[in-house]
Amino acid sequence: MVKIKSAEEIELMRESALIVSKTLGMIAREIKPGVNALYLDKLAEEFIRDHGAEPGFLGMYGFPNTLNMSPNAQVVHGIPNAEPLKDGDILSVDCGAVKNGYYGDHAYTFEIGGVAEETKKLLRVTKESLYIGIREFKLGNRVGDVGFAIQNFCEGHGYGVVRELVGHGLGKKLHESPEMPNYGRRGRGKKFVNGMTVAIEPMINMGTKNIKQLKDGWTILTADGKPSAHFEHDVALVNGRPELLSTFQYIYDALGIESDEEDEFRQSKVVQ
Repeated sequence: MVKIKSAEEIELMRESALIVSKTLGMIAREIKPGVNALYLDKLAEEFIRDHGAEPGFLGMYGFPNTLNMSPNAQVVHGIPNAEPLKDGDILSVDCGAVKNGYYGDHAYTFEIGGVAEETKKLLRVTKESLYIGIREFKLGNRVGDVGFAIQNFCEGHGYGVVRELVGHGLGKKLHESPEMPNYGRRGRGKKFVNGMTVAIEPMINMGTKNIKQLKDGWTILTADGKPSAHFEHDVALVNGRPELLSTFQYIYDALGIESDEEDEFRQSKVVQ
């Protein structure tokens, strides 16, 4: 059952989402060749706790860390380790935080040093598909409209759209109804109504859509070993339109990137 949120609940969710946003912004300043994921994970846990929240992933279903950190051909759910990051790597960082009983949960794929142009394109298309999907999260549309828009755009670039892993509703639980696949058919699935809150998160592979899992029981990889990208935002349906609760602006501030990509999804609150 979809849990509809009040305006007050949406504001509490925004607070949790922005803690995640700020955590990713802090991490963005630290990601560079030679740094390892365990170091970044420790920084993230301390940062979240210092901001009055709890890590949302730590211990969830038995996961051992604060961050999902998935380099290169890892799609999602990578476990941080001590292996140094290398020039040319990409790294998906998925982070969750809980404050006031509500979850924030979103992700960004970072470039480390000089990344190959074809990989840069994968990241660019995947992030663009995120906003294409968010535009379809509006009053009267359905789950399939979001999935179709993401799938159509990414497959149009020759990429594989992961089927087994999907976005989801978000609130007092990390995973609520409805599931939000990155593929689908227009006009199918749950109908969107005001007060719905979801995490939309394209997971797009440079090659095949097929995946495999490591023996650690967590790490998901592309079946062909080609890179994968992952971007995620938390979104509420307010006054018939999608409103971002999360932001990449803290990442962009850290990396010196100028962007107005989020402006159309800001209806009320200004990021501070």
